[in-house]
Amino acid sequence: MKGHFPTDKFSTLATPFYYYDTDLLRRTLAEINAEAGKYNGFTVHYAIKANANPKILNIIRESGMGADCVSGGEIEASIKAGFSPEKIVFAGVGKSDWEINLGLEKDIFCFNVESIAELDVINELAQKAGKTARVAFRINPDIGAHTHANITTGLAENKFGIAMADMETAIRHSEQLNNVQFKGLHFHIGSQIMDMNDFMALCNRINELQDRLEKSHIWVEHINVGGGLGIDYQHPNRVPIPDFKGYFATYAKHLKLRDGQKLHFELGRSVVGQCGSLITKVLYVKQGTAKQFAIVDAGMTDLIRPALYHAFHKIENISNDGPVGTYDVVGPICESSDVFAKQAEINRCQRGDLIAIRSAGAYGEIMASQYNCRRLPAGYTSEEMI
Repeated sequence: MKGHFPTDKFSTLATPFYYYDTDLLRRTLAEINAEAGKYNGFTVHYAIKANANPKILNIIRESGMGADCVSGGEIEASIKAGFSPEKIVFAGVGKSDWEINLGLEKDIFCFNVESIAELDVINELAQKAGKTARVAFRINPDIGAHTHANITTGLAENKFGIAMADMETAIRHSEQLNNVQFKGLHFHIGSQIMDMNDFMALCNRINELQDRLEKSHIWVEHINVGGGLGIDYQHPNRVPIPDFKGYFATYAKHLKLRDGQKLHFELGRSVVGQCGSLITKVLYVKQGTAKQFAIVDAGMTDLIRPALYHAFHKIENISNDGPVGTYDVVGPICESSDVFAKQAEINRCQRGDLIAIRSAGAYGEIMASQYNCRRLPAGYTSEEMI
């Protein structure tokens, strides 16, 4: 089973480019709102880092989501797209002064602070600006997620967050500062997580922390559990929408929220991953000594995940429904790692065929580069193809 693409419309567009199915995006957003809406106090922020295409951001903002930013540029993009500053949270292990000042100027909801040193800088800059910054402390819970090593973030060895042992010290320190206000705790254990047991483990750790803090008479108004829910890269057609029901239900069942507490989520990949495909064209079919290559005009500059993470993306020949062939699908970049798939079984390719690299809506267009002096890929929505 292949995806549905308006290939007749594609013939007028220069490849490679990104194609976004906005109907699927809207169905995904509706599912998120329906499942999160079953529980009191659940608030969802979209992680801008997954995809900042302005047309995509506008649709997500229309759904009522907040924004999770990890840079000043992302704050600017979210504001430009119409996200309310009171729904913007700002994380990141290395916030520069101009980025902090931007957050203060826009009066964003919360800074997710990753060190006591950062807290002191935020307090200093807030004092100069005559502001009070709302802060949550990102705690490193030392939990390993069942995912790629490069996208785990909750282990003690990772650069992210404040060590568990320093949590109470950081909170007490914030109480001594005049221009910050402690609002909550922030966690994020990794990305592309498919095992709900990982989220259960986080719930159990947060429950332990809350019990410990209450013994010290510390009340936490907001709990932010980050994101991390994965998508089905193997079956984008059969499983186009992730298991949001199980995801939110896991937290509702296992996290012991206190009366009046708000629970925040920061979903990225699971929101936009399946709605996007990288469309590329076959330049040459090359018969090697031991294998056959389909050389396409997209490269690791357009979609870096396979080269960076050895990530799998389903690949479809959307120009040909004929017999299946086996190809290494490779790009034109002068790097041996510029490979989208090895021994991929797809419909037989010939020069000019259009190839769809699926599940590329997250960490695709946003991570594109101009290495080899290449042009950045354009992004089009299905609404533009009507």
